Amino acid sequence: MAQNRIRILGLIIGGFFIIILLRLFWWQVVNRDQLLAQAENQHWQENLIPAKRGGIFYQDGYSLALDQPTFNLHVFKPELKITSEELVDHLEPIIFEDNQKSEKKRVADLLASELLWVPISKRVNQEKKAIIEKLNINGLQLSEEFSRHYPQKDLAAHLLGFVGKNTRGENTGYLGLEGFYHDILKGKDGFVIQEKDAFGKPIVLGEPKRTEPQDGADLKLFLDRKIQWAAEKHLKRGVEQYGALGGVAIVADPKTGGILAMASYPNFDPNQYATTDQELFNNPAISRIFEPGSIFKVITMAAALEENTITPETVCPICDGPIKIGEHEIKTWNNEYRPNSNMREILERSDNVGLVFVGQTLGRKKFLDYLNKFGFGQKTNIDLQAEATGSVKSPNLWYDFELATATFGQGFGVTPIQMIQAVSVLANGGYLIQPRVVAEINGQPTISLEKIEKKPVISPKTARTITDMMVGVVKNSTIPWTDGQIQVAGKTGTAQIFINGQYDPNKTIGSFVGFAPARDPEFVMLVVIFEPSASVWGSRTAAPIWFDIAEDIFLIKSINPRN
Repeated sequence: MAQNRIRILGLIIGGFFIIILLRLFWWQVVNRDQLLAQAENQHWQENLIPAKRGGIFYQDGYSLALDQPTFNLHVFKPELKITSEELVDHLEPIIFEDNQKSEKKRVADLLASELLWVPISKRVNQEKKAIIEKLNINGLQLSEEFSRHYPQKDLAAHLLGFVGKNTRGENTGYLGLEGFYHDILKGKDGFVIQEKDAFGKPIVLGEPKRTEPQDGADLKLFLDRKIQWAAEKHLKRGVEQYGALGGVAIVADPKTGGILAMASYPNFDPNQYATTDQELFNNPAISRIFEPGSIFKVITMAAALEENTITPETVCPICDGPIKIGEHEIKTWNNEYRPNSNMREILERSDNVGLVFVGQTLGRKKFLDYLNKFGFGQKTNIDLQAEATGSVKSPNLWYDFELATATFGQGFGVTPIQMIQAVSVLANGGYLIQPRVVAEINGQPTISLEKIEKKPVISPKTARTITDMMVGVVKNSTIPWTDGQIQVAGKTGTAQIFINGQYDPNKTIGSFVGFAPARDPEFVMLVVIFEPSASVWGSRTAAPIWFDIAEDIFLIKSINPRN
């Protein structure tokens, strides 16, 4: 029996010995790298040196977005020579305001805890930093970081986007330029690695390892500060005056695609993004899909002119009354009909029946080809985050009635930036050019004028012809937007909104698109007003705003619009 017990005891001891050997093998061989890394992390302290995010500037160098230095205040308790109560008393008039009693209590509780490093306050400004440094309190330390600042507040907010925290607490660009160019703007953080003792305190005699931060790139835009201000001012006034839900104004250079102004109202202050209704964040200039209505008629006319299925003098043989397509009847907007109208008169009177005739001369295939050539149903690839593609049916879903209504801008959806790109084709001699917001990155042009990709859509001759017809629309308008002498090519639009299976005549989207000077355009502009209550007509809402902005542009750019 005794020998059996000794044998069992030996087996138990041997088993323990084998377990210990296996465990040592696990630690020293299998898990060696991980344990070494943990030991290294316990011996070294890594402190981040934040990179400065690149700035965003108007074309004249004025700032739209920039990083401002702020400081995080914390205390290393082992170095503190005064009591926690005395420290709080010193900091109270600097850091804690009367309405921040809860914050004061939080800090007091942390100072009373076993923590060695205690965070006191974030985003301490330069003025408070100087006061804190004069206190000369051992253990009190300030570390620099950057916060995003938008000095123009809500100006161009939708175009800019904003910088916020992601789920890991890192600064991240959201929407607009901040989102699209985040990787270029953010730069690369640096760091300092320093030896520390068992208490987590840096060893002064240790050899720190330092990697310098690389600041982010600066962006200079095509955006004109004065034109942007004018667009924002007149758009806001117009939306409020006409009782609309909102509006958009875009001004672009038709020859380069450069965006000179992009305004949306209502807007928001990106400095206060955390307390802003998130529904305001999306930029309607690139993401709002709407039926264009009559402003699209210039595109249908241009396509038919290019295909030589009509000329400006072609007479409409079906314009003596409503036209029936299947079970549907199409009428003019005012129920007035003028037999034997030519194409100039049809565009000037915005005759829906006349546009159906133009579409019939083109046919379904060619109409859809030009819809694609002018960039509808696809992103423009403007350099802004969250652009929509619009809404265009697949070719097999275009029946006779769908084709008929599409000729005057109903039954499919576009974005404002798509309309700007398409009408720029008429203004620049016939080329589709990608719209762009950023002109330079760190002083280097994003693209040279010689390398701008120009996709031919219509001939220069067609572009001149449709321009002449659009000038006639403005000059012969029954509403006096101008004195009749200004050389503006333009077209109004009024699109009823499709609700519950039918178009509501009392809910509309008013618009005006055009360019000036008509013969050698320096800008193309679109104004869209969503659901105005003062008038359902774009001619009485969007058009007056367009001409108010245009008058300011003429002064800003020293344009003589009568040439």
